[in-house]
Amino acid sequence: MKENSEHYAGFGQERTFNAHSIGNDTVMARIRHKSLDCSPGCAVEATLQLIDGKWKGVILYHLLEGTLRFNEIRRRLPNITQRMLTAQLRELEQDGFVLRTVYAEVPPKVEYSLTPRGRTLEPVIMALKKWGDENTGFRRDPESPADLDEPAADCPISCVQAGG
Repeated sequence: MKENSEHYAGFGQERTFNAHSIGNDTVMARIRHKSLDCSPGCAVEATLQLIDGKWKGVILYHLLEGTLRFNEIRRRLPNITQRMLTAQLRELEQDGFVLRTVYAEVPPKVEYSLTPRGRTLEPVIMALKKWGDENTGFRRDPESPADLDEPAADCPISCVQAGG
């Protein structure tokens, strides 16, 4: 066992026992900071940790339009699994970006909306959309300016909207 400890120490990495998918003998560097006083970029890292992942930004983008029920969100994101959508919505709720409202009805009715804190991300989400419109292949006409109100027809984050 001592041999392994020295081997890991030689690489300046930490042996972890919580890598769920590849076993208990995985070498992974620690990259996330516990505090935000290490450098000016730590605030960027902390922000990205809150909205990281493939789906959180897209969920936030759709909730900018207003309150949506679970299946309405799922219809707008046809490639997300129900389990992943549930997990992402729970994380967004825990981080204070999304408000989950449950109505005591049969069948139960659950709605999701942005909190005031979630609304503060609107300029960030729209800036990401604008950048994506200008720098990826999702615009209708490469010569026309990006239109933030009307998503491109081939845009994967909004291709399955009602009436669109």
